[in-house]
Amino acid sequence: MDFNPIILSIPIYFLLIGIELLIERFSKRKLYRLNDAITNISCGVTQQLTNIFFKVLGVAAFAFVYEYRFFTIPENALTFILLFIAVDFCYYWAHRMSHEINLFWGGHVVHHQSEDYNFSVALRQGSFQILWTFSFYLPLALIGFNPTTFVFVSALVTVYQFWIHTETIGKLGWLEYVFNTPSHHRVHHGRDPKYIDRNHAGVFIVWDRLFGTFQEEEERPVYGITKPTNSWNPLWVNLAHYHQMWQTMKAIPSSSDKVRYIFYKPGWLPAEMGGMQPIPEVDRTSYIKYNPRFQRGVIPYVMTQYVIALLITAVFLFTMESSAWYENLMIVSLIIMLVVSCGGMLENRSWVTPFEFIRLSLSAGIVTVMHYALDFPFYLLPAAMLYAIVSAGWFFYLNRALKSSSVSLS
Repeated sequence: MDFNPIILSIPIYFLLIGIELLIERFSKRKLYRLNDAITNISCGVTQQLTNIFFKVLGVAAFAFVYEYRFFTIPENALTFILLFIAVDFCYYWAHRMSHEINLFWGGHVVHHQSEDYNFSVALRQGSFQILWTFSFYLPLALIGFNPTTFVFVSALVTVYQFWIHTETIGKLGWLEYVFNTPSHHRVHHGRDPKYIDRNHAGVFIVWDRLFGTFQEEEERPVYGITKPTNSWNPLWVNLAHYHQMWQTMKAIPSSSDKVRYIFYKPGWLPAEMGGMQPIPEVDRTSYIKYNPRFQRGVIPYVMTQYVIALLITAVFLFTMESSAWYENLMIVSLIIMLVVSCGGMLENRSWVTPFEFIRLSLSAGIVTVMHYALDFPFYLLPAAMLYAIVSAGWFFYLNRALKSSSVSLS
């Protein structure tokens, strides 16, 4: 496996989440909600899995442009530092345009949907974002920075941004003038009008100060987006904005206005439909976070399934390069089905019961096919069968118990 700082940092991410949970417990502050945190991590899992396929596009494009480079930048400590600064500069513009172009916002909005602010939010990433942002880095290939080093440095810029997703760290003195900090990034996640589209920096906040997008943290932000997605389904949260765009485009009469709607700022509409929509003020006295009631009886089942999903994902990310693309596609599909099912259970959705039994059947069936047709290790076959049978029995019993108490998952 290639040395990927993001994947190798996963244990550190979960360690920091654990520390933040301890701070929550001892400080009596409410930093986490189980349903929101699970969805955040589910989106991270989904993004890492889909990036196996989508990231190829960005890396291949960078490598292709590199073949036509103007120069060949030598590999040394100085050029490594220069590349780090250059990648962060490109990240600023890619990130800023992800807020200022409606189509691009659909890939990035996932990261802003959480109404909490904690380390788990850092893992909440959109699966489609890379499709719109990879082109911002291509000038670095044309200049002559090595593709392999670029991928590594880009990962470091991403890893840096994990620690700034917390409310447990206050302002940090002189560092606030140079670096992106938790205080600066809390502003970025605020849905208050004065905080919208501010502080786009990755590592160096100087870009925002230079280009007029900086905002100091004043009152505590209200987190989330102006039109909450209201879902714990990691698949739907990635598609919701595009579904909304499609519905709006059908109502826009002019073809030229349809194109403008796609590439103008989120909230833009033709004049006859009201023009640019104002950013709504936040009524802090009446604002209530999306938090549908779920039955506590499902929590042990959901958490067990979720731990299994995380373990399989971790093993898969470290071993996927030894498998063919179609094998990877089958495994990715099974993991995504699992986290989608967990999200549905936390919302008491009617489709969950048949979906979960179908998912468990497919899990056993696909592993069986992969064993006999693709020489998958034999020990995975009885393990998959045992998993499917035990999970199906547990889920059947859970449904029956909930029905007897007048609450059902279906």
